[in-house]
Amino acid sequence: MTMILPCPASPLKIGTRGSPLALAQAYETRSRLMQALELAEECFAIVVIKVTGDAIQDRPLKDIGGKGLFTREIEEDLLSGKIDIAVHSMKDMPTIQPEGLLLDTYLPREDVRDAFISPSLSALADLAQGAVVGTSSLRRKAQLLNRRPDLNVVEFRGNVQTRLKKLADGVAECTFLASAGLNRLNMDDVPATPINAEDMLPAVAQGAIGIERRADDASVAEMLSKIHHTPTGHQLAAERAFLLHLDGSCETPIAGLATLDGDQLFLRGEVLRPDGSEAIKGEKRGPIADGPAMGIALAQELLGRAGDGFFDWH
Repeated sequence: MTMILPCPASPLKIGTRGSPLALAQAYETRSRLMQALELAEECFAIVVIKVTGDAIQDRPLKDIGGKGLFTREIEEDLLSGKIDIAVHSMKDMPTIQPEGLLLDTYLPREDVRDAFISPSLSALADLAQGAVVGTSSLRRKAQLLNRRPDLNVVEFRGNVQTRLKKLADGVAECTFLASAGLNRLNMDDVPATPINAEDMLPAVAQGAIGIERRADDASVAEMLSKIHHTPTGHQLAAERAFLLHLDGSCETPIAGLATLDGDQLFLRGEVLRPDGSEAIKGEKRGPIADGPAMGIALAQELLGRAGDGFFDWH
């Protein structure tokens, strides 16, 4: 029987967005910390923080400020000491953290694939000419239009539940969600078909949970070191270096995925014109330790092949 240790003087405050998926990720973080530190549930407090990205649902992210809208308020509370750690979906995270914060703890990565969601169809190929597809992701939109320029892609923002309701209401014939989110929410009843990464390369860091902390908080750093998943850290080091050197944001269709094989890392990347009219792909292989350098090299290669104006809006 595992011995439960007494709680610290005050509970560790875990900051998170309030969506069901964000809460599921915070609960997973708490559970892993409870097990690793042999502490009871009451030693932790989940603190829900309202963020601008969740409050504004009727406009594309690129029109209201991009990825930072899901993190800014949480990071402000972390810097001020209102919370001790912050739990994030890594694909929502800007590549540079505010001064004083560190993002160096990752939980084991979930399924990285996108999922095709439709109540009546099972694959993209089943969509009729000119079918309406809902997605808020510029990457998915560009990838879809690259393969099927006939499709009518409409804005489809909101959390998992909101998007599924829009689908049920007939706003679109299908949408796409991250398989990881569906798995973490145990949504086995959703009509989802995973798409191989070879057919639709996922967003950088898709399926990964990151835990952010204050850089000078040594006790929290020690706690988090006990739940860090090193292989996921290696994958994200390569992927986020790739994204950083592409100047990736919510306004840029970029996909990337690193996989591990023994002591080797395989990195694939893709950049697309926003209208899907062109896609440029590349890959690198090498030792895991070279992952970040491979990410930079792949970004430079794709930028060189893309040329000026590739990401301009039409």
